[in-house]
Amino acid sequence: MIRHIVVVGSGVMGRGIAYVSAVGGFETTLIDVKEEQLKSAKNEISSIFEQGIDRGKITNSEKQEAEARLRYSTNLIEAVREADLVIEAVPEKLEIKKQVFETIDHHAPASCYFATNTSTMSPTEIASFTQRPEKVIAMHFFNPVHKMKLVEIVRGLETSDETADVIQKVAQQMGKETVVVNEFPGFVTSRISALVGNEAFYMLQEGVGTPEEIDKAIKLGLNYPMGPFELADLVGLDTRLNNLKYLYEKLGEKYRPAPLLEQYVKAGRLGRKTGKGVYDYTDKE
Repeated sequence: MIRHIVVVGSGVMGRGIAYVSAVGGFETTLIDVKEEQLKSAKNEISSIFEQGIDRGKITNSEKQEAEARLRYSTNLIEAVREADLVIEAVPEKLEIKKQVFETIDHHAPASCYFATNTSTMSPTEIASFTQRPEKVIAMHFFNPVHKMKLVEIVRGLETSDETADVIQKVAQQMGKETVVVNEFPGFVTSRISALVGNEAFYMLQEGVGTPEEIDKAIKLGLNYPMGPFELADLVGLDTRLNNLKYLYEKLGEKYRPAPLLEQYVKAGRLGRKTGKGVYDYTDKE
C-alpha cells in the first residue's frame, strides 16, 4: 500500500505532482537540491490551493489537511528511506536521472516503487540504473498537473504487472485518468505534441503567421486547450528542444528540430521561466 510519496525535483512538473499527491491523500515530500527552488515551489503550491478554494475545487479544510501532508526537503537520502513510491521529475537529461535513480535505489526500502516523469526517455534504460527494474515505470504527467486529467503510464521491458497496477491506482487516487502503454520513444502523447510544436516553429520561421495567429488557429480550429507556442513557453523551449533531439535521434528526420527553436534557446529565450520565449512575459509578472 502506498502511503508516502517522495517527488524528486521541484520545478514546474515536480511541484504540480507534489500538489496532486498531497490532495490525493498521500504523505508527500518534495525534494530539491536548492533551498530557494523549494521556497518558490511552496509559494506556487500555496497559490494553487487558494485558486482551488476560489473555484470550488477544494474546501478550506481539505486544503489544510493536504498542506499538513506536504513537506519540503533538500535531503533526498533521508526522505527516500521511508518512501513507498519515488517519482522523479528532474530535467530530461540522462546523466541527471542516472544519478537520482542510483541514489534512491541504494537508500530506498526494497518494497519501494520508482517512477520517472519523463515525456520521451526510455523507462527500460532508466530502470537499468537500479537493482529493481521490475519496480520501475514511467508516470508521464501533463502541465499544468493540477488541471490536466491524464497520466500516461509507460511500462518498461521488465516492469511487472503488479507495478503497473499499483501505479495506476496511485494516479487514480490523485484524481487522474490513465492509459497504460508499452515503451516506444516518445510514447503516445509526446510524439504527437512534439510534431505539432515543431511544425508550429517551422510555420513561424516561414512567415505563415504570427505566434498569436498560429496559436489561435490551433486552439479554435482543432479544439486544443492551449496553442503550441503557449505550451512551449509553459514547458520551456529548452525542454521542448531536448525532447525533439531525443526523438530525432530515435525516430528520424520528421523530428528534426526547427532552426528557429534552436535559435531561441541559444538566445536564452526559454519561456515563462526566463520571462521571454516566443512571447514576452516581462510586463506580466
